Amino acid sequence: MDKPHRIRARLIATALVAAPFFGACSPPPDDSEPTASKTLQRFAADPADPYTRPEARFEVQVEKDLMVPMRDGVRLATDLYMPVGASENEAALPVVLIRLPYNKETYSGGAIGPAEFFAGQGYAVVVQDVRGKYASEGDYLLSAADRLDGYDAVEWAATQPWSNGRVGTFGCSYLGENQTQLMTQRHPAHAAAIPLTAGGAVGSAGGRYGYFGIFEGGTFGLSASFGWFRGNGQKRPGGEPAPPVEAFAALRELPTIDLMQRYGPPDRDTDWEEILSTPLADEWWDQLGYLRDDDRFDTPALHVNSWYDLGANETLQQWRMMQDNAVSDRGGTHQYAILSPTSHCMSERATEQTIVGEIDFGDARLPYWSLYLAWFDYWLKGEENGITEIPKIHYYVMGRNEWAAADAWPPPGAEATRFYLRSGGAANSRFGDGALSAEAPGDEPSDVYVYDPGDPVPSRGGSVCCTGNPADQPGAYDQSDIEDREDVLVYTGDRVGEDGLEIAGPLEARLYVSSSAPDTDFTVKFLDVHPDGRAINIVEGIKRARYRDGYEEPAMMEEGEVYGVRVDLHSVAHWFAPGHRVRIEVSSSNFPRFDRNLNTGGNNYDETEWDIAENTVHHAGDYASHIVLPIMERAR
Repeated sequence: MDKPHRIRARLIATALVAAPFFGACSPPPDDSEPTASKTLQRFAADPADPYTRPEARFEVQVEKDLMVPMRDGVRLATDLYMPVGASENEAALPVVLIRLPYNKETYSGGAIGPAEFFAGQGYAVVVQDVRGKYASEGDYLLSAADRLDGYDAVEWAATQPWSNGRVGTFGCSYLGENQTQLMTQRHPAHAAAIPLTAGGAVGSAGGRYGYFGIFEGGTFGLSASFGWFRGNGQKRPGGEPAPPVEAFAALRELPTIDLMQRYGPPDRDTDWEEILSTPLADEWWDQLGYLRDDDRFDTPALHVNSWYDLGANETLQQWRMMQDNAVSDRGGTHQYAILSPTSHCMSERATEQTIVGEIDFGDARLPYWSLYLAWFDYWLKGEENGITEIPKIHYYVMGRNEWAAADAWPPPGAEATRFYLRSGGAANSRFGDGALSAEAPGDEPSDVYVYDPGDPVPSRGGSVCCTGNPADQPGAYDQSDIEDREDVLVYTGDRVGEDGLEIAGPLEARLYVSSSAPDTDFTVKFLDVHPDGRAINIVEGIKRARYRDGYEEPAMMEEGEVYGVRVDLHSVAHWFAPGHRVRIEVSSSNFPRFDRNLNTGGNNYDETEWDIAENTVHHAGDYASHIVLPIMERAR
């Protein structure tokens, strides 16, 4: 252990004498200072009721199915929402562009509602079916056309006689991802963006290899992908949806690559098979247009995501990337982010009691629609409203249930601190002897468990979306019954002291492992154990062992050898109340959120047989497995 870690461990160990585990934390905020949420409320149209949408100022007319040509002659179906009487000469309207694969005629909350809102505020709004979808011409390949078609759509919108030449983009999930792909093209008229839940646009950037948000640590996001491709992945949507299916039973079937042929949309024509079978570092992925390290940006953006939504950490990655890879100060300086505690595309629906899964995270509201309007008013209309003077990031501290703000992530005062996985060799289940400690272990026995792909550890909650399965929901849930399993190693800290414990920033687990199999997975879950025994999931991650040293050259394991495996636990802000405990679970499956590793060293996706693996987690000497937590030290 290096000197700073030795000093830090000694300080925390000393604190344990006077107060239980993790006693240090920020003091309460100074009531004389404005809270983070109040700094944003000043943009609300109605200060007495800041959380409602501003009322429409104009009536809206819609012109349907304009066929807008792309550079190769393919025409994309486009609806134009126009504010009646917003401009005397009808030649100075700022434009909001929304592009989607979900049918512009019926996608009410995701496209029609925002289109009507912005048009009612004096914007011309362009809503477009992407290439190969619904009324648009061309062939569909997942996200592949969104860089160039997005550029051509901006070009068209900026040069129409009713346009003032400034175009903003808006939308959530796929509608956010195609914005960030467009931002790599740096069209001079693309003046501002509001990408919501756009983390899926990260491809190989930062070594993440995320691709549409369905790969993590080299594993395949099975349940979300199954739901999305069944419902939305058709090359050319037909008249019939995919037939009903019992999702959990279907997802257990092997081989995985055949699932769309068995349960997919009627024409069975999707990108499922190629996406599932193509190696992550293959150049085939380049055509899909997801973010790479060499991309450059120049569009001011307001990024929004949620802790229990897909890709919150990737949203923060993009936020930083667009600062670091900006070609001008205009684009680099003006990147802002908001991280709420909700689930997929639900930030604006937070209430005074924001319940996510089973947990009430309190009043997580912000004046989102007023903020979105202020953002576009500044960049597209030139109104000096102070929107660029807000802190660079607003984030919700779960547990404390308050908004906080900073200009960096992790925020100032967050210190990366190690806590070690310790046991007497019997950390199996919550009834075992696993513990978390600030002190590095001495000579302690390892923990061993059996991973059987025929009986995987079940998923519950978390940052999952789009499964199409009502029984498989995102959010915070009690995991204690799952921890009864012998194939789940459980490491728990002492009770938090009277000041509580706050973390804010990225988390990572560093495991030293062995396996009887040539390849297997390692899962890590970070939890808040309440005094009543409930173990509530906060963040979780997974790593396929063959990718422990990178995705370009996967490497199998040798039985008896010890390997270091890093598991990304993403970013979060959470406060552990006094009397709560910090807990870590380690296992080898999280199914059906992620596909099962069949332990053979084969492809997994095309196999029907599996091997049982004996997996070992070491925590002694040079193999001291640990987690790195960003502990807040200073007052907010």
